[in-house]
Amino acid sequence: MRDFNYALIREKKWDSELLSLIAAIYKEAGKQEMYLKQRPEELEKLVEIAKVHSTEASNAIEGIVTTNARIKQLVEEKTMPKTRDEQEIAGYRDVLNILHESFDTIPITQNYILQLHKILYSHMNNPLAGRTKTVQNYISATYPDGHTETLFTPLAPYETPEALDRLCEEYNRVIGNMELEPLIAIPYFIHDFLCIHPFNDGNGRMSRLLTTLLLYRSGFYVGKYISLEAKIAKNKDLYYEALYASQHGWHEGDDDPLSFIKYLLGTILAAYKDFEDRFSLVEIKRSALDTVRLATINKIGRFTKQDIREFCPSLSVSSIEGALRKLVASGELKREGAGKSICYYRVK
Repeated sequence: MRDFNYALIREKKWDSELLSLIAAIYKEAGKQEMYLKQRPEELEKLVEIAKVHSTEASNAIEGIVTTNARIKQLVEEKTMPKTRDEQEIAGYRDVLNILHESFDTIPITQNYILQLHKILYSHMNNPLAGRTKTVQNYISATYPDGHTETLFTPLAPYETPEALDRLCEEYNRVIGNMELEPLIAIPYFIHDFLCIHPFNDGNGRMSRLLTTLLLYRSGFYVGKYISLEAKIAKNKDLYYEALYASQHGWHEGDDDPLSFIKYLLGTILAAYKDFEDRFSLVEIKRSALDTVRLATINKIGRFTKQDIREFCPSLSVSSIEGALRKLVASGELKREGAGKSICYYRVK
């Protein structure tokens, strides 16, 4: 079986790109801490927006979808799910809420991971919820001509419980002893978790939830305010490309997860940059018109009212709509489409 010896990772020679990513994330994390002390009330509104985006995006990556209106009802109002997809979405919502509220009381152990997986499926009758896989699973791709190819074969079911235990033990050891930089250990853990692929279903969503949990426990809270899942969903092909490139030779211990580590750290840094942009909109007290104007200046190409809502969490929908109308009337923005298809772009 694969040897999970994270102590060996310290001996690797890391390139300047990776080290720069780590340094930049620490810098942004420090700035975020300062921002949160300055305007905690306004920024708290970003939390609910991020929950909606994270729940929607992480499920959509796996083809689990519902309407925008239902996503908001399920996440913000905790409405009862009506369909199978909504049952899975509600389960993700529940796990995410637990991580937000109690991340510091959730140890990284197989038992707790299984409990989180059980909650993920708590709104549906899934006898395998909270249990490791019972049949061999495969990572495969279907190509345009219709043929399917196996890209990676995860561990066999009988190997999985022990491997998950050893993975958690090794991660806890190097983090507890401060033997390894958390921003390297966290992507390594997620990479190995996905190579083990411990469940019959839900591995991708669990990996994204565990990413949030590990980051929170190491003091990186950007995912609370900016959805990492939404950023991954926007670059889904790059995510899978980095993961598959990293998995080659994993069983023999010859894999090189550098591309996956860089991808994940790049995503985290981009989220921190988004957080800084959004803070700039609430840093100074402005009128609704000026706040929306500043938000549109940050947008390139076409954007929607929803895009502006994300950047202006302190404003009501009616205030945003009114400001957009004024910006169109003044000639600063052009509006296209009708109904739900309305979008805007800057002309000056």
